[in-house]
Amino acid sequence: MAVVSANKLELLQIADAVAREKSIDRSIVIQAMEDAIAKAARSRYGSETDVHAEIDPKKGELRLARHMLVVEAVENPANQISLEDARKHNPAAQVGDTIADTLPPLEYGRIAAQSAKQVIVQKVREAERDRQYQEYKDRIGDIVNGIVKRVEYGNVVVDLGRGEAIVRRDEMLPREVFRNGDRIRAYIYDVRREPRGPQIFLSRTHPQFMAKLFTQEVPEIYDGIVEVKAVARDPGSRAKIAVISRDSSVDPVGACVGMRGSRVQAVVNELQGEKIDIIPWSPDIATFVVNALAPAEVAKVVLDEDKERIAVVVPDQQLSLAIGRRGQNVRLASQLTGWDIDILTEQEESERRQADFEKRSKLFMEALNVDEVVGQLLASEGFTSVEDLAAVDEKEISGIEGFDEETAQELQTRAREYLDQIEAEYDEKRRALGVEDEVREVPGVTGKMLVAFGENGIKTVEDLAGCATDDLAGWTERKDGETKREAGILDGFELSRDDCEHIVMQARVKAGWISEEDLARPSEETDEDAEGEAEAEDEGEGAAAPQA
Repeated sequence: MAVVSANKLELLQIADAVAREKSIDRSIVIQAMEDAIAKAARSRYGSETDVHAEIDPKKGELRLARHMLVVEAVENPANQISLEDARKHNPAAQVGDTIADTLPPLEYGRIAAQSAKQVIVQKVREAERDRQYQEYKDRIGDIVNGIVKRVEYGNVVVDLGRGEAIVRRDEMLPREVFRNGDRIRAYIYDVRREPRGPQIFLSRTHPQFMAKLFTQEVPEIYDGIVEVKAVARDPGSRAKIAVISRDSSVDPVGACVGMRGSRVQAVVNELQGEKIDIIPWSPDIATFVVNALAPAEVAKVVLDEDKERIAVVVPDQQLSLAIGRRGQNVRLASQLTGWDIDILTEQEESERRQADFEKRSKLFMEALNVDEVVGQLLASEGFTSVEDLAAVDEKEISGIEGFDEETAQELQTRAREYLDQIEAEYDEKRRALGVEDEVREVPGVTGKMLVAFGENGIKTVEDLAGCATDDLAGWTERKDGETKREAGILDGFELSRDDCEHIVMQARVKAGWISEEDLARPSEETDEDAEGEAEAEDEGEGAAAPQA
C-alpha cells in the first residue's frame, strides 16, 4: 500500500490529494493515516500493544512510539512497564505516568497494508459525510441543481458537486423518468446523519418546491412584495397556490402569471405540465374558500368555526366543477385552506333546511304537546331547542304573531317541565352507571354529560380532572393530505374547545389539584406580557422615529 510504504514527501502529497478530491480538511486525512499506520504496526507488535503513529504535517516525517503505563508490578508487559525500568528512560517517572518508547520503522506486509487502507477509506468517508451534513443541514428548504449519478430501484441518486443526495421514488412526479447524466432540480426537505448511504433527501413533489420555483421566477415574491401564503399539490396533475400582495398597486395573481403567462408557464414546464391555479389569499376564511374552489361559482357558505368545517352551496350545474375529477378540486381547496369542505347543491341545501325545519317542529310538538302549527311557528322563529325556549324572555315568545302572554307562559312552563323530566331520567341513568354526585357539582356539567361520562368510565371528579381537553372535545389530524377527526366524549353537545377546557379546569379546582387563583394567574401574566410587548414596541417606534 502506498501510504505505509511511502516516503515522507509522498505522505504529504497523498494527504493533499485526498483532501482536495474529497473536499475535507487536510488534518483529518493525516489523522486517518496516523490511525491506519498505528493499526498496521499493532498487527506486527501485537494487538495489545498501544502503538501511536505521528506524521509531521510540514515535513512528512513519520514517528512510531509504543506507550507504556508505569506501574508498581507489571501484569501485562505489552503495555505496562515497571517504575524501575521507567526511570531508566525518565528519572522523574512516577506510577501512573505514560512512557513513550520509540519504535524503529517497519516494512508492512500485504495484509497489514490492506488493513491500513480500510482504516483510511473509512475515516475519509466519515469525514466526507460529516462535511456534507455540516454544509447542507442549514440548506433545508432550498432548491438545488444536480446531475443524475445512478438510478437504483426507482430512486435517483444525484451528484450535487460537493455532495450526494437521493430522490426517493415517492418524491418524484408520476411518469417522470431520469437517466444517468440528466440534469435535475429538486427541493431539499431533509438532511440527517445516517450510518451509511446518502444524508441529503430531495423532493420534486413537496408543496414548497412549487413555492420556491415561483420565488425564482417572480421577482416580486423574491423581493417580499408578494407572499406565498399556502400551497396544495396533487403532484404531476394539479396544484393551487394562494398569494397576497403587501403593495396595493401590485396584483399578486398577475405578478405570478407574468406577461402572457410566461412566469407560471416556466413553473409548469419544470413540473411536467402540472396545472396551477393561482388564488388571491384572504384573511376572511369564507372568501378564501370561495376563491380556493375556483373556477366553480359559489352561491352560499355556512361556517362551523369550532370544527373548522365549512358547507359550500353551489348551483346544480356547478357541482361537478366544484368537486373536480375524483374530488381533486375540493380536496386541494381543503388542503390549501386547512378547513374541511362539504359541497352541496342548492337543491340539497334546500332539502337539508327543510328536513331540519321538520325535525325541530316535531321536537316542539312532542316535547311541549302542541299541534303542528305551533311547532312550525316556533321553528320558523329560530328556536332550535327546548332549552332555548325555556331560557328566553317571555316577551320574545308573546311577540310572535298569534301568541299572547298566557300562551307564552304556558309554553315556557311546559318546556321547563319537559327539561326537568329529561334531567330526572339522565340523573337515574348516571346513578346506574356509578357516576358520583360530586361530578354533578362541577360548573358547566349537565345531566346528559354525566351519562356520557359514565359510559366512558369517568365516574369521579378525579377522573374528570385527569382528562385532557382533547378527550372531551376530540381532535383532528392531517395525514397524507387528508383530515381525520377523532371523536371526543362530548361530541354532539355543541361545546367549543374552550367550554371543554373550562369543565376540565373546574374539575381540577373541585378535586383540589389547583386553586381559583391558579386559574386566574395565566390570564394576568398574559396581560402583563402584552403590556410589556406594547411598551417595547412603543419604545422601538420612538427610537426609530428620528432615524426615519
